[in-house]
Amino acid sequence: MATYKSVAVPACPKLGERITQDTVYWRGYKTPVQIKEFGAINKIDFSPVPPYNYAVTASSRIHIYGRYSQEPIKTFSRFKDAAYCATYRDDGNLLVAGSEEGSIRLFDISGKAPLRQFDGHSKAVHVVGFLSDKYRIFSGGDDYSSNLWDIPSATEIVSYSEHTDYVRCGCASKVNADVFITGSYDHTVKLFDARTKHSVMTIEHGQPVESVLLFPSGGLLVSAGGRYVKVWDVLKGGQLLVSLKNHHKTVTCLCLNSSGQRLLSGSLDRHVKIYSTTSYKVVHSFNYATSILSLALSPEDETIVVGMTNGVLNIKHRKPEERKEDSEKKRRPAYRTHVKGRTYMPKQEDFCVSKPVKRVLRKYDKLLKSFQSSKALDAVLEPPIRLYTPEVTVAVMQELHRRGTLRSALAGRDEKQINLLLTFVARRVIEPRFTPVLVTVADMITDIYQPVVGQSAVVDRQFLRLQEAIGKEIDYQEELLEVLGMMDTLFATFTKKRDTDLDTNKSNGVTETIETNTNN
Repeated sequence: MATYKSVAVPACPKLGERITQDTVYWRGYKTPVQIKEFGAINKIDFSPVPPYNYAVTASSRIHIYGRYSQEPIKTFSRFKDAAYCATYRDDGNLLVAGSEEGSIRLFDISGKAPLRQFDGHSKAVHVVGFLSDKYRIFSGGDDYSSNLWDIPSATEIVSYSEHTDYVRCGCASKVNADVFITGSYDHTVKLFDARTKHSVMTIEHGQPVESVLLFPSGGLLVSAGGRYVKVWDVLKGGQLLVSLKNHHKTVTCLCLNSSGQRLLSGSLDRHVKIYSTTSYKVVHSFNYATSILSLALSPEDETIVVGMTNGVLNIKHRKPEERKEDSEKKRRPAYRTHVKGRTYMPKQEDFCVSKPVKRVLRKYDKLLKSFQSSKALDAVLEPPIRLYTPEVTVAVMQELHRRGTLRSALAGRDEKQINLLLTFVARRVIEPRFTPVLVTVADMITDIYQPVVGQSAVVDRQFLRLQEAIGKEIDYQEELLEVLGMMDTLFATFTKKRDTDLDTNKSNGVTETIETNTNN
């Protein structure tokens, strides 16, 4: 009896993942460390000075974490209700935070009790920050107002009430100590100058604004709201440069990397997208377990920290670079170790012992070997094979067709199995590598189950899907043939024109030669 030959699954070339410098760079982080906080994390802010600790605002507490610590090294908990937007000053010595009760508290990093408390908002304060002169604080609250405060005297300098909805985000200019920006749920971003009584610029984002970010140069402004991230040119009066729509849900946070060449955005769709600030194309992305509320990147991009709605803090540290000296010191086997015995030729008196190789047949091969066609088809329609290795399913169908048992394997199936078959065929029939086999399978299914059409709404729906998929593919093929015809016409025209030019040049050369000979 001849040995059974396994089903030959044709190997199709796959498009490999495009590996870029950004891919290598942003994959260079260790496995994340996760810390559970008491509530949703609304703000993460890194200290601008070494050792680059970071403040995490969640529930009614502000925790200060060290760069590599998994436990808070300091806690500020003097809040009656929720705390918001704890932000460091540029020198890393002071920390300011808003609260649900409407007050703003200023903390010294080395102490526990607040140094100052600013009262003036009638509702929750969701955004606070320092101006670049280090002696003034701006704030925005749910009372629609944006205020400016003096730290030494703990008094209000000016209050702007130009927004018509909650003020939920803001940032200060690092170039001009009088300029700060706020974003509101009234779909606008307003630029304020402390020397004036009114806003100097209003930008219409089009969605409730969740986050704003000003580039270090002060010329470009980024706003996030809804599914959109928009970049504006402040120097041109708030002209829209680009609108990005790469998220599926609301974008909640923005940040820049240390060089300012990459923009990061976090969203409720559980993704962090990284954009190039030159082309504004996505160069990399991170996936997380739940929706993202806050995001921060440490100086030199050494640590990326993400805060989520379920109170989980996700921390990724960059892998240390391997030292070349250590790698060179490692002793490696000599080359002769690898090639030893490869060129040895057995002599006449040598006795060669071949090690028997045990062949392990897969489930569908065993069923085919025992001529169980229907069960073999069922085996390759299981989810792991059908979804991830469809070429195996198609190869078994082709083998059954070669044996002449494909029709019997397809027949006698219930509603659920017919639905599964039609779903697979409708999904894969448009792939060129599977089309020849699956067209035959579709014909057989149609012939076998034509009498039962109209008895099951599920099966009828799948037949309509199959018809729609094949119809679209035929339309595409017709359009491609039209394009090929146009291209053939163009190429023929170019070839004819080129031949005409060559003939003209040749005739001119002959004419010139005859004229020269005549003159002589």
